[in-house]
Amino acid sequence: MLNNSSAIIEQYMRNLDRYSIEQLRFKCKENVWSVGQMYNHVIEVAKEYIGHIETCTKSTYEEPEGKTGDGTKALTEKEWPNIRVKLEQPPNATRNPENKEEIKASLEQVLEKLAYWAGYVDEANPACKVRHGWFGWLNASDWFEMVGMHSRHHLRQKAMLDEKLAEAGIG
Repeated sequence: MLNNSSAIIEQYMRNLDRYSIEQLRFKCKENVWSVGQMYNHVIEVAKEYIGHIETCTKSTYEEPEGKTGDGTKALTEKEWPNIRVKLEQPPNATRNPENKEEIKASLEQVLEKLAYWAGYVDEANPACKVRHGWFGWLNASDWFEMVGMHSRHHLRQKAMLDEKLAEAGIG
C-alpha cells in the first residue's frame, strides 16, 4: 500500500523541530487549541484509526453497510472536507504536551504502526469494516487512508495557529 499517511506524519515530525515548548503550549484563546494540543489530537486520532485498521484486518464479520455520501466523496478525493469540525469535547479536554520528546515519541509510534499495518491492509477482506460516525462503514484500506487525510486536514489549522504565534511575537 502506498504510504501517504506516513509521509504526512513525517511532515509533522519535521515541523516539530521548529517549535519551542513555549510555542507548542501557547494558546491564543482559551477555547482554541495550542499547536501542541493539535499535535496530540492528530496523534490520538491516528492511533484510533490504526486500531480500526487492526480490527478490520483481523475480523471475519462482513458488514454489508457502506460509506455515507460524504465518506465516498472524501475517500474518492482523498481529502477531508474543508470544514471546521466541532468536537463533542471542549478544546481543553485535549492536553497540552509536557515536552517535545513525548510528541516525537508518539509520532514515531504512529509511524511504526503504519509501517507494520501497511503490509496487511491490501490483504484484508474489504467487506470487514468499522463504522466512522460521519463517513459510514470503512474497511482497513479506508482507515489507513483516513490517517493521512485527517492529519493533512489539520495542516490548515496548524498554519492558522502558526500565524497566531507570529502575531503574539512568539513565532
